[in-house]
Amino acid sequence: MLPVAILAGGLATRIRPMTQNVPKALLNIAGRPFIFHQLELLKKQGADRVVLCLGHLAGQVVSAVGNGRQFGLSIQYSFDGSELRGTGGALMQALPLLGNSFFVLNGDSYLRCSLTGIQSAFEVARRPALMTVLRNNGQWDRSNVIFRNGELIEYDKASWRSDMTHIDFGISVLSSGIFSPYQETRVIDLADICRDLSKIGQLAALEVSERFYEVGSPQGIRETESFLSHQMVDI
Repeated sequence: MLPVAILAGGLATRIRPMTQNVPKALLNIAGRPFIFHQLELLKKQGADRVVLCLGHLAGQVVSAVGNGRQFGLSIQYSFDGSELRGTGGALMQALPLLGNSFFVLNGDSYLRCSLTGIQSAFEVARRPALMTVLRNNGQWDRSNVIFRNGELIEYDKASWRSDMTHIDFGISVLSSGIFSPYQETRVIDLADICRDLSKIGQLAALEVSERFYEVGSPQGIRETESFLSHQMVDI
């Protein structure tokens, strides 16, 4: 299976002061650091190698996660350094560890899905990137994808249109080559790169049906805490 890049280097300003001295990845959710839940789910989904892209309070995450042995994973690290580079810049920094193609998801997302199915869809699509999408209709957050007849027509996180009925689910498969046009750009958001790809028909899509959970907002934290607490009771 392809390696998994987790973007966990942001400042998490939406949930300050909770993240003033603790990185979002280590927020206590259902009695454990959130990233522990995330890594255990990835292992169940068949992942074996993870690259954590870190910035803000990176040392705390490294100390808690280590080499990944406790999760049955091989974990490596890529660091933004003194200047945060944005999600796209963080991935460019990590490319030597990721190879030609890889999964990417945000460090605040808990995503129940089939990694095998997503990787297969990427290979069949024969395009340099694939985004998972969920029919949203404004329910979980503002919709940002035009998706028709199995095709992603347009993705734009910044500019809403009335025919945007879907939202990016939170996990994509990317080829390293998509970053070539941006090598001279120090700071860039992955959303901007994916928007550019969608405009030239190079961003494939796979529709999923399970909702996503996240800890990047107060409401998201409450919902994720409730979901994971119930899962642990069921076990």
